[in-house]
Amino acid sequence: MQASSETHSVTDTLSAPSVDVLLKTVMESLDSNKAEDIVSIDLAGKSGIADHIVIANGRSPRQVAALADYVIKDLKNVGHKNLIIQGLEQSDWVLIDAADIVIHIFRPEVRSFYNLDKMWGAELEDGDVVN
Repeated sequence: MQASSETHSVTDTLSAPSVDVLLKTVMESLDSNKAEDIVSIDLAGKSGIADHIVIANGRSPRQVAALADYVIKDLKNVGHKNLIIQGLEQSDWVLIDAADIVIHIFRPEVRSFYNLDKMWGAELEDGDVVN
């Protein structure tokens, strides 16, 4: 797979599917394509960044890229056309920003280094908002 630039954007004027549909699509895509250690963190009402963060592992850069491709294709198939993708060229860590859901697909070593699970998984007290 060859990407033309580090940051890609795909836009369309069609309305985006609901957050529930997006989350279900992402989780099923990752699970059915053999992603490992899939975690969904609910940020609704706690952060202005997104309603959910999904974090998963691929065993190699090749699998990380393939998982990202599957997620992107599946999101497009349910009608989400406004995606921002970063990291696909190196595929150590691919970020897919689907507005209400942000998907991080890592190699295990990179995931453990950045430890997003702990950072975002920590319980926020009611009223705390992360921007």
